[in-house]
Amino acid sequence: MLRAFHRWPGLLAALLLLVLSLSGAALSVFPAVDRMGTVAAAPGQTVADLAAKVAESHPAIEQIRRAPSGRITAYWFDGDTPRAAVIDPATGQDAGSADPSALREWLTDLHRALLAGDAGRWTTAVAALAMLVLALSGAVLVARRQGGWRRILGPMRGPAANRWHGEMARLAVLALALSSVTALWMTASTFDLLPADDANPAFPAEVSGRTGLSPAGMPALQAIPLSDLRDLTFPYAGDAGDVLTLTTASGTGYVDQGTGALLVWATPGVWTRAGEWIYLLHTGEGAALWGLLLGLLTLSVPVLCGTGTLVWLRARKARPALRGMAPADRAETVILAASEGGSTWGFAQALGRALQDAGQGVHLAPLSGFAPGSYGAARRILILAATWGDGDAPSTATGAVERIAGTRPHPTASLAVLGFGDRNFPAFCAFAEWLDAAARQAGWRMLLPLDRIDRQSPQAFARWTRTLGQTMGIPLDVTHQPALPRSLPLTLATRRDHGGAAQAPTAILRFALPRRGLLDRLTGRGLPDFRPGDLLGILPEGSPVPRYYSLASGHADGFAEIVVRKHPGGLCSGQLTDLAPGGTVRAFLRPNPAFHPDRSMAPLLLIGAGTGIGPLAGFIRANRHRRPIHLWFGARHPQADFLYQADLADWTAQGQLASTATAFSRTGNRQHVQDRLRADAGRIRALVAEGARIMVCGGRDMAQGVHEALADILAPMNLSPDGLKQQGRYAEDSY
Repeated sequence: MLRAFHRWPGLLAALLLLVLSLSGAALSVFPAVDRMGTVAAAPGQTVADLAAKVAESHPAIEQIRRAPSGRITAYWFDGDTPRAAVIDPATGQDAGSADPSALREWLTDLHRALLAGDAGRWTTAVAALAMLVLALSGAVLVARRQGGWRRILGPMRGPAANRWHGEMARLAVLALALSSVTALWMTASTFDLLPADDANPAFPAEVSGRTGLSPAGMPALQAIPLSDLRDLTFPYAGDAGDVLTLTTASGTGYVDQGTGALLVWATPGVWTRAGEWIYLLHTGEGAALWGLLLGLLTLSVPVLCGTGTLVWLRARKARPALRGMAPADRAETVILAASEGGSTWGFAQALGRALQDAGQGVHLAPLSGFAPGSYGAARRILILAATWGDGDAPSTATGAVERIAGTRPHPTASLAVLGFGDRNFPAFCAFAEWLDAAARQAGWRMLLPLDRIDRQSPQAFARWTRTLGQTMGIPLDVTHQPALPRSLPLTLATRRDHGGAAQAPTAILRFALPRRGLLDRLTGRGLPDFRPGDLLGILPEGSPVPRYYSLASGHADGFAEIVVRKHPGGLCSGQLTDLAPGGTVRAFLRPNPAFHPDRSMAPLLLIGAGTGIGPLAGFIRANRHRRPIHLWFGARHPQADFLYQADLADWTAQGQLASTATAFSRTGNRQHVQDRLRADAGRIRALVAEGARIMVCGGRDMAQGVHEALADILAPMNLSPDGLKQQGRYAEDSY
């Protein structure tokens, strides 16, 4: 519901918002131009001094106005012809034309009323309301996507259009909300929909009846600094009963033209003062830098419109359609899917069609739209949830665990959770496990025990659907063959071979990056930007199941580098280690933000063994700010598989690597990396006391050994790897 509340105002009002944002951005430049073109008044100059000089230059002066920018304009009659000019406050002489440019007048009318009078003003008010809805709902959606308000400023992941949309929204949401609120206020004021409490003093009952006193000799004007002036209107020539009308930042009053005394004074009310602030905040008049900043942030609207449209189009294309789908409030079975790459949606669609064929009313939706209160006729809710990274939720389902845990169980529907993942990762189906545990703790009735699908196995999915059908009392046997991930060819540029002497052939493979333009980035074509620690999915010939390798480089390096060890009988590792320069593989990118270094300058402890050094080498290579990085690396033999040996020496010389500690298991001093950690326990404790972060990469057994060793090392400090992980100071990527 919230996504629809955000989506449709944006799609329907996109063109109107573009017109208003671009015209508003253009208008934001004028206050700065006015400020730069205005001659500053002398320090301490008063209204009396200015009025006297202008009256001397223009004896028929009728009015002097001072704009928020400081520009002073005089109005007078030359015979029967009205005149106006910008005034130099130092001399009272004309300094330029007072007529606004035709472009400025046209932009102002376009921005305020779409060149259509009152009807245009109402239309712009509707657009402002749409922008307010978009800003508020967008902020909530970004917070939900990030996993809560406390994480709203954290790194974003996902396709380029999604990231640009979210990043721009975070940057501009407050300014856009403020701009829309102030626009609505000004529209309401234009149509007299707000209370009026302007300063309107009653005309004085008695005046001196004298004339001829120069403004320079008027005490009331002498007491007002020129910087406070808003407007000074002179009395009608020859009318001894008339007065000067003075308006300043603090109110309006009448001044006797014969004595110069202040006769009556009135101050504006709260509504008028609020309106003045609203005008300043919306236009920047009187605050040129704020106006420029507001205009710059307003330019985010075209970016948001473009990226938002791309996100919507991609979502429509990626989300499988289910013909004849029942509305959420009438469906007997509600299927909710959480997918990072889109493959889980295919399983959800296949299940939905099979249930429809069995006579069920089915509603298919993303898990992000979990809303049990809308499922009035539901008998069962089926959640198909993918896990990726270190037990991470898909980017569209962040925060789902908390929502399920905080939702009352449905009165008639039971719940079942099916997890999708890869057993090569230690956090296999962890997100699905958390969803299942949260539902049980919240008191939901479970239709089936939690089950797991390894690497999108069609056979395992068919088995689960048969169990589901038996529980429902209907025949069900769903076979779904997932489509291959969208990939592109990568060409091997260079390779470095190791490990032959240790009977463990290992290669550092460097692939050239295909060219990718801005349009490719926004539409998600080509290989997206990546960082060391992200995953490169390789599709081996003869298999639909991708294999994942941690990247040892970032997009800024200009190449994609991975480290591969040949496993006996390994299909993908065998093909990769046999690949010659110039050969190609099919590949795609999977972000892995859970295994990225933070951006602090705290010491970073990198621990890895074998091919696990890949992403760690990438972190060191990217350490251009000379963060203190300390590496513990384990291998079999220094002459056989000391990966990146020469690079590590160069990085140390360049200050990108502070220290390296090695452990070799097939030398005279047999050691594994966890043994070397125990030997360096004192230094590790000192670094952790300085706030060090720890990142571990390698085989599952190695990672477990490192975890145990660090638990012993940190115990005297009342710390543990799990405790550091909760603080964001420990990350592990094992396989």
